[in-house]
Amino acid sequence: MLFNQPANFKNGALLAAIAAIVALPVLAETANFGTLTLSRGFAAPTAVLRGSTGGSYSLSVIANADRHKNKCLGFATPTPDHIIVLQENFSKLTLQLNSGGKDTTLLVQGPGNAVRCGDDIGQNKDAGILDSDWQAGSYKLWVGTVEPGVKSNYTISVQE
Repeated sequence: MLFNQPANFKNGALLAAIAAIVALPVLAETANFGTLTLSRGFAAPTAVLRGSTGGSYSLSVIANADRHKNKCLGFATPTPDHIIVLQENFSKLTLQLNSGGKDTTLLVQGPGNAVRCGDDIGQNKDAGILDSDWQAGSYKLWVGTVEPGVKSNYTISVQE
């Protein structure tokens, strides 16, 4: 029973409880446009994200290059635009951005701070990422533009 404990034990327990409550907001992940949770076999219409660009935070601050040595380019907001939660491992995923041809970039930071970056797909200025070995967990996703502060609406489709 806590009432029969020495005063310094009570104070320590109280401080631990306060620290846990204060730490909760830090642990909670937030995104500008919300979270998408996926399991294998998800339906394509379910895996569409929507948002808008417009930041001037350099994505190279998060990472200069990704795990495949692709440069991480563009400007976004410091807060991720989306969070994708994978409930299980995926052998491959494709993220394709559509902004109507604006010059966009993508940066995805996953479990263990593994980073994936994407820029132009072929002759299209919209960014995309096609990669393998996606581990279950939470992925922060930033949508950037090559020039800072450019405002543009976009959709991102995610496919297995």
